[in-house]
Amino acid sequence: MQPFELRTTRLVLNQPGPDDVDAIAEYCTDAAFEKYLPTPWPYTREHAVGFVSDFVPAGWRDDSEATWAVRLHDGRLIGMLGLRLRRHDLGFWLGAEHRGFGYMPEAVSAVSDWVFDGGIPDASEVLWEAIVGNIASARVARKSGFRYIGVAPASDPGRDGTVPQSWHATLAPGIRSVHHGWPQEVVDA
Repeated sequence: MQPFELRTTRLVLNQPGPDDVDAIAEYCTDAAFEKYLPTPWPYTREHAVGFVSDFVPAGWRDDSEATWAVRLHDGRLIGMLGLRLRRHDLGFWLGAEHRGFGYMPEAVSAVSDWVFDGGIPDASEVLWEAIVGNIASARVARKSGFRYIGVAPASDPGRDGTVPQSWHATLAPGIRSVHHGWPQEVVDA
């Protein structure tokens, strides 16, 4: 699959490139990344170079993962969103100073709309998971209309090889309302 761009009212989603390396490296030093994401830790500029020059292009090329830089309309990188194409599951992160403005639910909706509008033929759902306790990610999923399923082992091991317990949720086509049943700490946050 060739990389392509998605646009929303406030955002542009496109392929990250070399000009994004420094911002990615800076954002990925957030302590939340160590705790909740499988990214290398400590995260270095070299990791960001490998991400934009190897990982992202390979995912698009072999149809395994579509990765978009999440940008404001002025071109500023504020986060990243990836969709694993075979499992239809997405993951994302947002720079700390950009959290709380509704940017990531907007980006998640754009990608989910693309999936259900034929981007992934016959896709009946989009999946989400995050390590238990990653309230920021869960709030995005909840606001985006995902239905909470429960706690189960993560789909992939963490960087230390263990398989953490994760919250799991699913999004069906056309359903974007907030569902009940999410853990209370997510609802109260």
